[in-house]
Amino acid sequence: MKEFELITPAAAPSPAEPLKVLQLANDADPLAVEIAGVGRIELQFPKFSDGRAFSQAILLRRRLGFAGDLRATGDVLVDQLVQMRRSGFSSAVLRADQDAAHARRQFERYPAFYQGDALDARPLFRKAA
Repeated sequence: MKEFELITPAAAPSPAEPLKVLQLANDADPLAVEIAGVGRIELQFPKFSDGRAFSQAILLRRRLGFAGDLRATGDVLVDQLVQMRRSGFSSAVLRADQDAAHARRQFERYPAFYQGDALDARPLFRKAA
């Protein structure tokens, strides 16, 4: 699995970014938007307790087959990152008060899961070779 990209708010985005970016509000229906040619979709977490972007991520990955960068923005906390990855996110912009080093350690704590996820629905025993 591709490594989850953590972005700090201080990291300046590249001005020469060739991607077509689509920003979806957390109340938008992902099934009603055109994603052809889009390289990155940014899903908004307006506050920690609002998880609608998790559902949007699942729809985008599983139903629509979106293969580009799915980025979490807004009130993104370290506690959410592992579930974000399992829901199909490939990157996240951490809230300013979150520690990027601590965030990276979250993925080391949970290296594998028995159940499948949004990117690979196979359970762990089906993945082992």
